[in-house]
Amino acid sequence: MNVACRADLTSAKRIVVKVGSSSISGVNAGQIDPLVTALAEAHSRGAEVILVSSGAIATGMPYLGLDSRPSDLATQQAAAAVGQNVLVYRYQDSLDRYGIVAGQVLLTAGDLEAANSRSNARRAVERLLGLRILPIVNENDTVATHEIRFGDNDRLASLVSILIEADAMILLSDVDAIYTMPPERPGATRIPEIAPEQTLGDVEFGEANRAGVGTGGASTKVSAARLAAERGTGVLVTSASQISDALEGRDVGTWFVPRGRNEAEGPARLGA
Repeated sequence: MNVACRADLTSAKRIVVKVGSSSISGVNAGQIDPLVTALAEAHSRGAEVILVSSGAIATGMPYLGLDSRPSDLATQQAAAAVGQNVLVYRYQDSLDRYGIVAGQVLLTAGDLEAANSRSNARRAVERLLGLRILPIVNENDTVATHEIRFGDNDRLASLVSILIEADAMILLSDVDAIYTMPPERPGATRIPEIAPEQTLGDVEFGEANRAGVGTGGASTKVSAARLAAERGTGVLVTSASQISDALEGRDVGTWFVPRGRNEAEGPARLGA
């Protein structure tokens, strides 16, 4: 269906929700339960929900005795190997309250560039959805290299949305919307809606917090949102704390108006 505005989210049939590391790991690990509650409510009304979840490395760090995100690839891979297992267990433990089963899907950028593996990924996700399983997607950090990484899970979520032709995508972080400048600055105002052709030359994006556990920022979310919206998927950017309001179509966050799928030029090039 065509989800043209945020109010249509209540009737969206297929929704991709992406959540950032800082929203569900460390001191915020308790936010998994309210996130799952909101996803379960959408699931119960018949929506097909796909969760793209960051957080494997951040979740694994304490088990490796690390206080900050490792900079070397091998330690990142080790932290992800430990953290992915713990993270999915936490999600499933919370989903058990609603009788929903999660299915883990780990992808690399190469998986979505090659036609054969891309087709396999789509078939697997489609089958999980058909079985009413909730797919939890993450980058396969244990085998990804610096050269073939997605860069951030906002982009991964967009590529997954394009892959399965999602009706809508919701990008969650610690910030409740896209602002005209970093929201902590005086005078910053929320941008409620961004049209396909709208330029953002007067918007000032802050730097991503590289010292933290996440890797994305406002600019990566805008880039990812526009990628999906260009292919016909409506996108809402908001905070993890507002996921319930978002799925209920309330006036939160920044809505990226989708271009009609019949207007999109040809099939999506996932590797672009």
